[in-house]
Amino acid sequence: MPSATTRKNLRDELGAHVYRAGYYPDLVTDVLDVALADEPVLAHLVQAETTFDSQVRRHLTVLVLTPTRLVAAHVDDHEGDAANPSSAAATTEAVPLPEIRSVALTHIVAEPADHRPGDAAAELNLAVGWGAVARIDLEPAQCGDPSCEADHGLTGQLTPDDVVVRVSSAAEGGDAVRRAVHFARELSAATGVSGRSSR
Repeated sequence: MPSATTRKNLRDELGAHVYRAGYYPDLVTDVLDVALADEPVLAHLVQAETTFDSQVRRHLTVLVLTPTRLVAAHVDDHEGDAANPSSAAATTEAVPLPEIRSVALTHIVAEPADHRPGDAAAELNLAVGWGAVARIDLEPAQCGDPSCEADHGLTGQLTPDDVVVRVSSAAEGGDAVRRAVHFARELSAATGVSGRSSR
């Protein structure tokens, strides 16, 4: 367990990263404060994402590891118009560590033949599953007979999809990927310990 000074530094560092993201930092800090309920911060990951379709949409994901829980915060904003003011939705979820079923990491590496031990990935996808949300990918079932024209129904895969964070060195820089790897390592270790202690 980190010392009291280290825990305070981690909490201060979390606040600094939220403010650096620049996405309603006072709102994000308030909702995190309620969800954390004075528990110490062991590790954190702050990831802002902007998408463009008919309008610009911003999203912020904050993951915080405490000694007993994973706290996930999601913040989205909605542009207003003359009839409706702009608004933001900030949602937090606190998941007990023994409830986490999987921590899946996809490391995307450029030029894998040149990869050396300790080299950072170009991109990291972190998916954490605890069974609240799942994604089903369906496709037509195939038959081994190439002349068969029968309908064989659908086949698919059920994938835990409670929270997914993508961090890219091209978009956020190499330090962001390294911070995401550090968080994933801490979370994996914590869920392994909590899984053993809950048996």
